[in-house]
Amino acid sequence: MISPTLAQEVSQLEADLCFALADPTRILILYALNESSRNVTEICAELKVPQPTASRHLKILRERGLVRAERQGVVINYHLNDRRLIEALDLLRSVLRDRINHRANLMEVINEAE
Repeated sequence: MISPTLAQEVSQLEADLCFALADPTRILILYALNESSRNVTEICAELKVPQPTASRHLKILRERGLVRAERQGVVINYHLNDRRLIEALDLLRSVLRDRINHRANLMEVINEAE
């Protein structure tokens, strides 16, 4: 039986975390911030995205508590809040690679059977 606590946590996870991770650019921003803190200009240069796009994605990540902003003079640097997020993303990428390999193997079996 699913506990009310688990149901509430899953609901919150879907509402906050999953929305934040639903865009590849936001995931790439998280990976970039895992390497070191960066400002918007540096993120734009690294990911080759326009400044308004990077700012919009950073706002979403900030609102969900995945990154934090620290002002240093006129520059705002962004930092990853919890490195475990990268571990979770790496695990999800591993699952995705396994699924892709499994599908490729199935296609080989189908092609050989024809």
